Amino acid sequence: MTVNALKHTAAAWLQQQRPARLVQVLQARGSVPREAGTRMLVAADAVAGTIGGGHLELQAITRARQALVRGDTGVHDVAIALGPTLGQCCGGALTLRCAPLDAAALDAWPDEPPLFTLQLYGAGHVGRAIVRLLETLPCAVQWIDEREDEFPPEPSAPHIQRLCVEPVQAEVRLAPPGAFYLVLTHSHDLDLALTEAIARRNDFAYLGLIGSATKRARFFSRLAQRGIDAAVVERITCPIGVPGIHGKEPEVIAVAVAAQLLQQSALPH
Repeated sequence: MTVNALKHTAAAWLQQQRPARLVQVLQARGSVPREAGTRMLVAADAVAGTIGGGHLELQAITRARQALVRGDTGVHDVAIALGPTLGQCCGGALTLRCAPLDAAALDAWPDEPPLFTLQLYGAGHVGRAIVRLLETLPCAVQWIDEREDEFPPEPSAPHIQRLCVEPVQAEVRLAPPGAFYLVLTHSHDLDLALTEAIARRNDFAYLGLIGSATKRARFFSRLAQRGIDAAVVERITCPIGVPGIHGKEPEVIAVAVAAQLLQQSALPH
């Protein structure tokens, strides 16, 4: 669960007046499961988020639930050396804070900046599979298709914005500089029009075009004929996805593409 998704859950629990404790990694030193700022919500019958699992998390959940039973409204910090205290092999040390989940805690909860901003064109099988993975990642996505009935009926995560517009190419100019793009529509002609529009901007951090080596050659030739600089064309990724993951099932492609997006987000742009 991403930071912003967990914060959304916290807001929902508060609105429901659900008693809960907020467990936070306040400080971290050395090798630890999660970094400082990591949060977890604990209610009597549910846990949302994770501070790394294992004995550390089990003890933190137990302490939080004991506080709920006592009606404890205090803030408690606990210093933990993972090796000596818990017998965990990480070897680092951290400080956990256990506090009430209240309005003040929610106000102090920072938003998580997205790893990348993505315009994803196409709500077919592959697009839907990719979005299911992206719902679990800290990113900002505009999911764009001209066919309303292609979007799944269930709502997407808050950071996934669905746009049903026509022509979809008009959305390209609205993306911020340095955006990521994925082009995987139902139409080769539309794929080409979108790819050309994005390439003409020439400020994309990543442009992925679904297709085979044959489609790559054909599209790259047509883009060159339309005056797109060769250096820009060579920055287009086609086929999409990290190398070495084989299979044409939408779910397999989605895993490879999500991994590639994460790789690209780690590069300097």
